[in-house]
Amino acid sequence: MKIIRLISFAALALTAVVGFAQGPPDFSKVEIKTNKIANNFYTLDGQGGTIGVLAGPDGVFMVDTQFAPLSEKIAAAIKQITPQPIKFIVNTHVHPDHTGGDENFGKMGATIISREELRYRLAHPNPLANGQPGTPTPAAGLPKQTYRGAMTMHMNGEEIQLIAIPRAHTDGDTLVYFPGLDILMTGDFYRSIQYPNIDRTNGGSVQGMIDGLGAVIARSGPNTKIIPGHGPIVGRDAVTTHRDVMLVVRDRVSKLLAEGKSEQEVVAAKITADLDGKLQQIATTGDRFVGQVYNDLKAIR
Repeated sequence: MKIIRLISFAALALTAVVGFAQGPPDFSKVEIKTNKIANNFYTLDGQGGTIGVLAGPDGVFMVDTQFAPLSEKIAAAIKQITPQPIKFIVNTHVHPDHTGGDENFGKMGATIISREELRYRLAHPNPLANGQPGTPTPAAGLPKQTYRGAMTMHMNGEEIQLIAIPRAHTDGDTLVYFPGLDILMTGDFYRSIQYPNIDRTNGGSVQGMIDGLGAVIARSGPNTKIIPGHGPIVGRDAVTTHRDVMLVVRDRVSKLLAEGKSEQEVVAAKITADLDGKLQQIATTGDRFVGQVYNDLKAIR
């Protein structure tokens, strides 16, 4: 299975959600951990976004692919779950820690599914920070099936709902809902660690993030397992807290913006200090988020 496509480490370093401050990781040292979540549903943890695996006689339905150099390890981990082939992959959003392995798995025969907006982003990536053009995803890694609004599939005895979350973390986010399993996978428009991350260069927005979290809450019951793009599995209350933090920050930034404050002044005001205890692993993500909210609100004034 020597078909692994290497990714641009420059692109990795410039991707906000990855944040490798000390340069790219050594993928040879990454181990893939398999977690059984339900009778026929698993998550895989490696380097990057959490992968979902629905296994059964119809084959494997997979959510996201992590980085390209990990594809062999991920495929091997799935083989330990089931001998069935990987039939379908849905991408939750464009970032390479969720889509980097698409070309490899496409060459293995998987059909990749995404929002139309995400496919466009993969085929027409933004320029790099140094002005150089981004590298388009080769044809083998581009989604072969796209959808608008919502899409329903039936596989391995389960219903799978793909739900578009417009202009949230990016403009191509998908919420993946397994109603029979009471499982939701959010990609990065909800992460159970750190402050939210709005990728405005890829079409994200504050209001879209808030609406997306509302969509998760609306579909969640007391026992729903919500699997974020990064961080531990949570329940509805954690997502509600996350949404409420966003609302507070938005309102505080809006007030300061109306007073004529600059982005630097708003960030320096440390308006998230009393909110830090509500989130895990905040590091400097509060300042980043405040700046993102400021620029988003300023753009729509």
